[in-house]
Amino acid sequence: MKIGIIGAGGIAVNRHIPAFKALGDKCTLWGLTDINSERATEVANEHNIPHVFIDHRDLLKEVDAVCICTPNKFHARYAIEALNSGVHVFCEKPMALSKKECEDMIVASEKSGKKLAIAYHYRFMKEAQGAKRMMSEVGTPLVARVRAMRRRKVPGWGVFTNRELQGGGSLIDYGCHLLDLALWLMGNPKHTAVNGSVYNELSKTPNGLNEWGTFDHNTFDVDDHVTAYLKFENGASLLLEASWAANIKSDEEHVSISGVDGGLNVFPFELYTSKNGMLLNSTSPWSEGEENYSLSQAKNFIEACGGEAELVVKPEEALQVSAIIDEIYQKSTVEGR
Repeated sequence: MKIGIIGAGGIAVNRHIPAFKALGDKCTLWGLTDINSERATEVANEHNIPHVFIDHRDLLKEVDAVCICTPNKFHARYAIEALNSGVHVFCEKPMALSKKECEDMIVASEKSGKKLAIAYHYRFMKEAQGAKRMMSEVGTPLVARVRAMRRRKVPGWGVFTNRELQGGGSLIDYGCHLLDLALWLMGNPKHTAVNGSVYNELSKTPNGLNEWGTFDHNTFDVDDHVTAYLKFENGASLLLEASWAANIKSDEEHVSISGVDGGLNVFPFELYTSKNGMLLNSTSPWSEGEENYSLSQAKNFIEACGGEAELVVKPEEALQVSAIIDEIYQKSTVEGR
């Protein structure tokens, strides 16, 4: 398969290009395009990508699949154009800025018969894969807890704090990963109610400390902290908290599921059950799976395009994540997310 890269920023260079290069027996990095042609040429030369395209439509004529690594605002546009051109699409998360855009992407995928995958790479981590296999021990999920928390780490580079291009901040950039993971472990039940609160007062404060670069507190208009409570049609619930800039002791990535028969924690993996008159806590000293989750993700996409595997991240599931994020933002009473 010939792979094209749309967007030559950090996520392409640090994650996706190395992963596809490592799959040289299955695919070829054929071309790259970026609105900054000098940047595109620099990255292509660095990674031995033979073709640089000024117009992405010329790239679409020559490849079998594309990896979309643009700001969030352009995900739907490029994905739909590629799918309508008969090209498979692997798109960075989030799927798009709105539920409607996600639905349009799925329609284009179905009409073209081409694959549409979204890069929720947390699903490919060994702990997450193991947790998915062990959900039978949990039984019917009742309560999920999700915390995607960073202490004073607002990304001070790229366009992460640009609301127009990204659609939001800590939730749509970081919290979406762990929200997606929790929903997947629960079997993606249909959500029936979403309530949330969005904050950005901390990052709008002058002279604030930040470990990850600098940003203008005067123009900061995305969320740096979000809380939410979700209800599902099967009676289950999910508690979510995501932040770039929390005043907490240390960073935390937490996904746990409490069910009728047991419970589990993903990072680190632990299983909680009650058997034979005992409360049991189980850990795993080893688990099968690829250590390089970016490689596993790219391999799954390539194999799915070739009919050798099912997509681990299905577009309908990624749509649910975007729909929930959309609702949280829309229902929050705080202006300036």
